[in-house]
Amino acid sequence: MSTPQPPTQQAAPVWQATDPGYHSPIPVVRTHLGHAIASEWTKMRSVRSTMWTLGVFVLLVVGIGLLTGAAVASTDPDLSGENPLPLGFFGLLLGGMCIITLGVLTTATEYGTGMIRTTMVACPSRGRVLAAKALVFFLVAFTVTLLSATAVAFLHVAMLGGNNAGEPTGGEWLKATVGISLYLALLGTLSLAVGSIIRHSAGAITLMVGAVLAPLVIAMFMLATSLEGVHNFLLEYSIPNQMNIFYDNSLSMSGPSGWDPLWIMLGVTAAALGGAFALLGKRDV
Repeated sequence: MSTPQPPTQQAAPVWQATDPGYHSPIPVVRTHLGHAIASEWTKMRSVRSTMWTLGVFVLLVVGIGLLTGAAVASTDPDLSGENPLPLGFFGLLLGGMCIITLGVLTTATEYGTGMIRTTMVACPSRGRVLAAKALVFFLVAFTVTLLSATAVAFLHVAMLGGNNAGEPTGGEWLKATVGISLYLALLGTLSLAVGSIIRHSAGAITLMVGAVLAPLVIAMFMLATSLEGVHNFLLEYSIPNQMNIFYDNSLSMSGPSGWDPLWIMLGVTAAALGGAFALLGKRDV
């Protein structure tokens, strides 16, 4: 009978023989907001909806601006020193619908496709993801709007210079370019927050378009004397009227003036983002 042999000892792997603990060859880096911003920027510039939406925005703002300037130049030979910058309002009002749409799609689309699960796995900090989305979108919307509004403003000044148009002051230039661009970028960021809250693209876009147009349309039909207070409130605080204030025009003799619309929109957007952050932490993705 053969004598039982003791079990042979297996040779330890090389990494165990030299190091009691395993270390991955892939460097481990603590993530931060910058990584989330880089990720959201990659998403925004790589999807077709961004290029299409911003392309239509630029087309509307510049195209309608050229048509408006040409129409005024051909029909009104003497503008008597009027400021030509307010003519850019019409293109920006319609172009604002594109900014609203892109803002909603930035958040709501991921919920519709289910990609939000992948995003949250890659970055479990939900607040960081929403902050990165809002920051990237705001900067993109502001930059594109500023370039478009400035181009249209220079075109109108050049086109109407021979029609005795006035020379805009520095303050008028600032409000008609930087001011209106900040306002529209905040309006788009508000749409982004609404898209995160509702999580449905069509519903959020409908809600935001209604919020932009409905108060002004309703106010136009409130002709009863008993409704004068409501009429004035809707007229003064409607988004089209607040955009017009950046061109020193207003549909009412009272209400916001100067830079007031920007602070109002900033407060509303901050409140909506706060609600979106709170719900994001309580809901399941």
